[in-house]
Amino acid sequence: MKIYNTLTGKKQEFKPIEEGKVKMYACGITVSGEAHIGHAYQALIYDIIRKYLEKIGYDVTYARNYTDVDDKIIAKSNETGIPADEYAKKMIENIDEQMARLKVDDPSLWLKATESIDDIIAFVQTLVDKGHAYATEKGDVYFSVESFPSYGKLSHRNLEDAMNGVRVDNDEMKKNPLDFALWKSAKEGEPSWTSPWGEGRPGWHIECSTMNRKAFGDQIDIHGGGRDLIFPHHENEIAQTEALTGKQFAAFWIHNGLIKVNGQKMSKSLGNSLFLKDLLDKYSAEVIKFALLQTNYRGDINVTDNLFPDAEKHLYDFYSIIDGVEKAFGKTEEGNAEIDAEFNKAMDDDFNTALAISNLYGYFKAVKAKLAANDKSAAADVNQIRKTYSLIGLFAEDAAAVVNAYNAKNAEEIPADVKAVAEERWTARTNKDWAKSDELRDKLSSMGYLVKDSKEGYTLSKK
Repeated sequence: MKIYNTLTGKKQEFKPIEEGKVKMYACGITVSGEAHIGHAYQALIYDIIRKYLEKIGYDVTYARNYTDVDDKIIAKSNETGIPADEYAKKMIENIDEQMARLKVDDPSLWLKATESIDDIIAFVQTLVDKGHAYATEKGDVYFSVESFPSYGKLSHRNLEDAMNGVRVDNDEMKKNPLDFALWKSAKEGEPSWTSPWGEGRPGWHIECSTMNRKAFGDQIDIHGGGRDLIFPHHENEIAQTEALTGKQFAAFWIHNGLIKVNGQKMSKSLGNSLFLKDLLDKYSAEVIKFALLQTNYRGDINVTDNLFPDAEKHLYDFYSIIDGVEKAFGKTEEGNAEIDAEFNKAMDDDFNTALAISNLYGYFKAVKAKLAANDKSAAADVNQIRKTYSLIGLFAEDAAAVVNAYNAKNAEEIPADVKAVAEERWTARTNKDWAKSDELRDKLSSMGYLVKDSKEGYTLSKK
């Protein structure tokens, strides 16, 4: 099995530090608000990676964290009037509930920053003792980037590039603008803990390093997170951890791509965040997973108006075939080893869910042909698809129920004015008037409908 390692910039054969066992950590959510689709995607990806490693025989210990004390959480506390610890606890409860609805399993270990304060203080003190960190008169403690010569090896930047590539906190007491906070002195009204440097709280980067070491010791096999964390967060994790231990922190660094909405980066400032709760109210967990996993995990996902409706339609088509097979031949315990082997081959190549899903179209085409030919081996194919693809969260539902629910959802009569626009657009397409066709597609969208073309014609569905 090969995994793309951000540290080396290439795919490498995976070998764990300890034979047969994998220590894996993925940065979780800073609970300053509700979970959005990016949080869901990251949690889904590392859940699948854990499950696949287990499938091929590894004993996996998988840890995720909740950052439950942070500048953003404090800002939300001040905005809402809810104490920071209560606000964080409520957000964690909400996020856990939504991840359960998405059917993403819990990790082996849940870690929280506020449960590791003593360990964080000890970690920071050791860095100070070793000359890698320094305290200021105000009671802040900073990591000295210049004390760690290989700083930048993950993001492949030198110090000058790093200076140009990130907004730095220009505290006049810092020795170098790139030095980052390990411990922050308390401000009035903020949560704080007693430390050798006075009342304060942890910096963001030190939390993950400390929780990692607390859970696993000095070294881990896999460290994961979103690509936006490579610099500075993960770069800083490497610096402070390896400065402390003198050992390589993580053998493999894995980073998933980001979510874009109609080509733009998802952000609060643009008002285009897609909240997980809203998606789950509209689509099933399987539809959301099918939509997201069509892209290799390292690539960005562009969420367009059609992404989830198209995924829902494809799943409906697949479940319709499953329903037909199970009604014709019943269910069987037999399988098709070739389907499972091809899935493993795709996943062995850097967890390529995109290839695994693309293979489904060929499988179901063959199954449909077998059904038409009254070939009972179709039942074994369906059973294997259900069994194999359950690892990525697909085909776990009752087929007839999925088909009936989709038909009911789309049974609403389409208004005459919408049909008229759709017919006008089809005529424009037939006449190859592409500009008119696109204009009318946009009009249909503004009326609340999506149109999908095929050789036979078009279909309309509500947004």
